[in-house]
Amino acid sequence: QVQLVESGGGLVQAGGSLRLSCAASGRTFSLNVMGWFRQAPGKEREFVAAISWSGGITYYADSVKGRFTVSRDDADNTVWLRMSSLKPEDTALYYCAAKKSPGLRLGGYDYWGQGTQVTVSS
Repeated sequence: QVQLVESGGGLVQAGGSLRLSCAASGRTFSLNVMGWFRQAPGKEREFVAAISWSGGITYYADSVKGRFTVSRDDADNTVWLRMSSLKPEDTALYYCAAKKSPGLRLGGYDYWGQGTQVTVSS
């Protein structure tokens, strides 16, 4: 019903920047919040950032505040994650997710993308 496709991952040097995108298609009118998560090998899935479609309200994990920025483009149903001052510990598979619930700080994400790999070298 909803398809999420991430893109923009790749290899970047520590201190560099990268921009990820998440394109949503299908029954996107049912969605209220778009989120970004990441998972490194041997680590649990970690929340990164979220944004509401209607108001553009954002919420960030403490680990990325001041470095990452999430934004959305309602015209083409695309969510962006701009990453700056990247660190090796940011290396992970980054997932885009969507939820029908309007709560930014709550779980219950209904749809997930396949992920895009971000590798930060030192």
